[in-house]
Amino acid sequence: MDLLIDILTWASFISGSFFLFIGSLGMIRLRDFWARLHAASVIDSAGIGLLFLGMMLQTGLSLITVKTLLIIGFLLITGPTASHAVANAAFSSGSRPRDLVEDASSTKPTAKKRTPRRAKKPATKKNGNA
Repeated sequence: MDLLIDILTWASFISGSFFLFIGSLGMIRLRDFWARLHAASVIDSAGIGLLFLGMMLQTGLSLITVKTLLIIGFLLITGPTASHAVANAAFSSGSRPRDLVEDASSTKPTAKKRTPRRAKKPATKKNGNA
């Protein structure tokens, strides 16, 4: 039984560390605020939750396990709520994702879809002497 608990603990630690690593890379490499906000919520919910689950498996059934379970519950409630509040505040202030073409909830007129600009032709002299 101890071997099974150790295997589950290490699987939880490794998968939690994987989510933390990928989310941290996302915070560094993603291009805009909206994508980085998603990466931050992945770090908070999946990564930390799995690490705490591994800790709970190692401590066994005790008061520490109950406290850790309460911390996980608190993080799973507050993390997505905070991410939603930040995203809602940014959206309300006028910040929009790059790929958003129409916004049905906005009262402001939406910007038209961006088209790539054409390269300018080189200027020629008007007198015909090129």
